[in-house]
Amino acid sequence: MEYTRLGSTGTTVSQLCFGTWRFGRETGGVVETDREEAHELLDAAWERGINFIDTANVYGNPNGTSEEYIGEWLEDYDREDFVIASKVYFPFDGRGEPGPNDSGLGRKHIRAQIQGTLDRLDTDYLDLYYIHRWDEHSDIEETLSTLDDLVRAGKVHHLGASTMAAWQLTKALWKSDVEDYERFEVTQPLFHAGYRDDVKEYLDVCADQNMAVCPYSPLAGGFLTGKYERTDDDDPTAFEGPEGARGSLSDRFEDFYLSERGWHVLDELRAVADELDATPAQVALRWLIEQPDITCVPIVGARTVDQLDENVGATDISLSDEQFNRIVSARYADDGERWGHRE
Repeated sequence: MEYTRLGSTGTTVSQLCFGTWRFGRETGGVVETDREEAHELLDAAWERGINFIDTANVYGNPNGTSEEYIGEWLEDYDREDFVIASKVYFPFDGRGEPGPNDSGLGRKHIRAQIQGTLDRLDTDYLDLYYIHRWDEHSDIEETLSTLDDLVRAGKVHHLGASTMAAWQLTKALWKSDVEDYERFEVTQPLFHAGYRDDVKEYLDVCADQNMAVCPYSPLAGGFLTGKYERTDDDDPTAFEGPEGARGSLSDRFEDFYLSERGWHVLDELRAVADELDATPAQVALRWLIEQPDITCVPIVGARTVDQLDENVGATDISLSDEQFNRIVSARYADDGERWGHRE
């Protein structure tokens, strides 16, 4: 495993981040990843060189379960070996039915949630604290000043921003510069090789400001693993996959991951994978890691150790400029505009 600086910070992380949104999550009354499985996966991630762990206060049923699993696991390790990220914004049900101040980015909610997060993780500090979404109901100055206080108090080392528009990210960075607040150093957008929407403006901001990008769902919910096949040339949402695969169970899969662009990219990923004796998933992750204008650290959410091993295999391959650019070209097969070509 190779390591990289997290944007302009002095913190060094593995080329992959391990995501824990399935920890304690119930689907149809069944826990996707229970405590024992979570600890096994965390052990495996660390043994394979991953030192970067991503969670959120709302992961798990009830909310906070994912953080509790990680905190229990950390008891057998040296906390200083790990870079741990969590998030705040969404309604939190870990105390029961969420009240009127149990969501958003107001000062009261942020301060309550950081303390709960630290308690569940059994740690004195977070390496990275994201705002999970933009809060249009809270003044950005109140949010930033509260986060700045957390950094100055030593409860948080660095700040991050998850999904939001490019103009919102720019506004927050400008306000931080003007008011001398700690600024966002890391972003966590939905971004993968086959994403139906272009995020050029957002990534341009990140590149210009030397911000690290830690994309979630880098394999498009499993679509870019290559286990799904198109069944209708005229309908990009017509597909078939392995029985019980997540794609066949989720409307979100069609809405977020299936598009003409996605199928073009998947074809190219498969071709490059054949050339490298790799898998489409490994090529898709490597394409993100090798982004030329940004530090990109994909968040992988493996459900099994075998899946994790496949993901980690992305750190053992490399793409030629020609292979990398073929994937870029596939992204823009129906559009003349380009972003991200490697010279």
